[in-house]
Amino acid sequence: MLKFSANLSMLFTAVPLLARFKAAKQQGFNAVEIQFPYELSASDIAEQLQQQDLELVLFNVAADDLLQGGEGLACVPEKQAQFKEAVLQAVEYAKVLKPHAINVLSGRCYDHSRSDVYRQTLLQNLRFAEHEFGTLGVKTVFEAINTIDMPSFLISTGEQMLVVQDELDLPELLMQYDVYHARMMGGDPIAFIQKHYDRIGHIQFADCPGRGQPGTGTIDFNALFDAIDGSGYAWWVGAEYKPIGTSSACFKWLD
Repeated sequence: MLKFSANLSMLFTAVPLLARFKAAKQQGFNAVEIQFPYELSASDIAEQLQQQDLELVLFNVAADDLLQGGEGLACVPEKQAQFKEAVLQAVEYAKVLKPHAINVLSGRCYDHSRSDVYRQTLLQNLRFAEHEFGTLGVKTVFEAINTIDMPSFLISTGEQMLVVQDELDLPELLMQYDVYHARMMGGDPIAFIQKHYDRIGHIQFADCPGRGQPGTGTIDFNALFDAIDGSGYAWWVGAEYKPIGTSSACFKWLD
């Protein structure tokens, strides 16, 4: 049986973030995830989780200017001190919220002549994050983001994530596998998940193209969900899409 979580940064955006916990529960979700929870206090989030009987399964380490077109944080050599501060901030939230995993967004490298240095910085920072989060019993995940939506993103395919995992060989470092980003890069999510499910700590999905809900693109979600369910993957599957149409249409797949 698949366990679905609602991404509150992308869903229920007609109401403020603090009100989205109730909206998710009313829609039938028992778990939520937030890209960046830091606009709220950890105690306010914990109160909402308790009131709505929800679990917070995932959030991200702060990523500086990544969403504004900058290079972000985790792979940038000149920002290692800032990255460590961001990890320690995430640790304080994790102590209160007890997520299953915390995601590290690798970031961009615009100067391709420095890509090796950026990659080594990412490896060092992932090692630091895995140690800090691991002391709390929280898994560290990192994800591949397609280079069409986010040009020059350092890690853009599942195969690149596997190589990073092999190099670091850290017990609590897993992949966050995003079905939408994989398809945008020409990947086969079903085959990848079936083969590497034990190296994945979180799955997210949106239809492709367009990043809408299931049924708005070309992905066969019945086949995808069946494959995940039969693969041995045991963690959460996060709905992280941009809703298209009426609210009933946006969540028809959940039925």
